This record gives sequence, C-alpha cells and structure tokens, in this order.
Amino acid sequence: MKLSRRAWRTGMASVLLGTAASAFALNTATITGSVLSPDCLSYRVQGICYWLYCTLTGCTVRTSVKVQHYVPDAVVSSYSNTGENPWVEVRAMSMPNPTAQGGGDGTTNEEHENNLAKFKNADVIGHPGATFFSEFVSQLGYSCAGAGTAFMPYLLSTLDTVAWRYNIPESVYPEALIPGMREIGTRTGLNLWGNVYPRGGLLHHVDDYKAAAVVAQRAGDIVTRRGQVHVYQPLLANASAGYWPAGALVESDASTGKWQELTPRLSSSCGVFPHNNVRIQAQQGDYAWALWRPYSCCQRRGQVFLGSTDFN
Repeated sequence: MKLSRRAWRTGMASVLLGTAASAFALNTATITGSVLSPDCLSYRVQGICYWLYCTLTGCTVRTSVKVQHYVPDAVVSSYSNTGENPWVEVRAMSMPNPTAQGGGDGTTNEEHENNLAKFKNADVIGHPGATFFSEFVSQLGYSCAGAGTAFMPYLLSTLDTVAWRYNIPESVYPEALIPGMREIGTRTGLNLWGNVYPRGGLLHHVDDYKAAAVVAQRAGDIVTRRGQVHVYQPLLANASAGYWPAGALVESDASTGKWQELTPRLSSSCGVFPHNNVRIQAQQGDYAWALWRPYSCCQRRGQVFLGSTDFN
C-alpha cells in the first residue's frame, strides 16, 4: 500500500519523537528511526538492464536503470549477561536456558587485575525498520528488497550452545589455528581487533567494545553463509532476473556489508571493523549494531532478462 506524503511525514515525526524519548534504552522506535541514514544507504545508479519485451506484433529490447544500495538486514546484539539483549522488545527470544545460563567476563573485579577473558552472547534478529526504510528509499527512486524479515531470529546464541560456548568443532579449523587467517585488522597495521574463528562467544581482549565488535562480526559471518555448523537460519536471498542480492559478509570489506552502531552510541553513519571512531564502553557490556548489506536491482520491463551493463 502506497503511503501518502502526509502519512510519511507523520510516521517520520512519530519515529523521531520515539527516538528522542528513548535515549537510555534501545527499543524498536530507536532502531526504526536509525534507517534515515544517507551514509549507510549509499544509493547510486550502477548501470543499465536489458529486457526482451514481446507482443503479438513482435519483440523489442527495453532498458531500465540498475541501482545499488545498502539495506539494513538485521540488528546484531553482542552482550555479556545472558538474557539481557540491549534491544528490550526482543529479550524474551534469548533468555537463559539449562544449557546457556551464565555470561560475562572472567574477573574477580580486583583493581590490579588486567581482565582478558571475555564472553559475549550474540543475537541476529531481522531489522524492524523495513517498511519505513522502503518509503525512505522510494523518495530517491527504485529500491531493492533485502534478505531480512522484521523480528525474525536468524541466530540466538543461547540455542547454539555447543558451537558458541565450547567452540566445537571450529576450535580446530585452520582459520582458528593459523595466525593471520580471517582476522579483523592486521598486526602490521597495529589495529588487530581479533580473530573471526572460532566463531563463538569466548575471546581474550582488554577492550570491551572491540571484543563485542569481534563477536558481532562472527555472528554476521555465520548467518550470511549456508551450511555452517551452528544453529541458525541463513540471512540470504536468492538471485533472480534483475536482482543481485548480498552474499557472504567478509571482515573489513565494506563491499560485503557495513555496521551502524545503535548502542551505546547511536550513530548516523556506517563503517567496518576495525575503525578509529569514538568507542564508548557500555557499562553493562551490551552493544548492538545494524548490519547493512549491498543489493543491486532493476525494474522488470520485459519477459526475458538479457543482461546488464555496469558503469565504471
């Protein structure tokens, strides 16, 4: 159903009002309002699509504009205390259970202690702002559908106990054993945040923000691939004529996906890990990012898709 311009303005005002009123909690209104980000959207005309259009009198070739932009597919939460997802409306999805109860850091809270051992839960849940986002993009032109479904749980680490808490079997994968493989940042660049494998909630780090970001990257890595040894649902769409969906998320590669911080600081821009932006440490060890992924598409203008040409 097409929203009127007045309804669009009213809806925007309501969301922004809800965002302003929820400065100390991450809720659905705050997340929905965060989609109004031109930087994360990165809308551009990518090329031209060609379609064969046939009628009883003959066939002609028609063209349509091929566009590319990012879509907020999911909210990825990375948090210390089991059952305390910072997105308040979805906490009930990942409450403690007999196989997943404890959480937090390996510390006795002694002042002289340099705490290294950390554990983070992670939830990947469909972004709730799809309808609002679609209306936002329609102001610019043709828009592409993402793979995410609002409020759909794609990964809940409390249900992925064996892989998430015990690193079985990924602790013996080459990516987990060989230095330099699948790492976020580099040693030579002096910006190494951590390793992607094993893709679980345990790691050693002195910076809680960076530890949470590494865990969020691990969760995003899992859900954007099929056939992984985890309990999850793939966050992937199938390609079709005139539609090129996002593929696997790769660390530090913005062309595969970008992160928008939602809490503890709500950001209007997107980036990848590692970054040099201001990093605010969450008091309760709970963080959340929106995962934006790139999609390309063009409007169907015929029965047969002939191909496309991309601009340089």
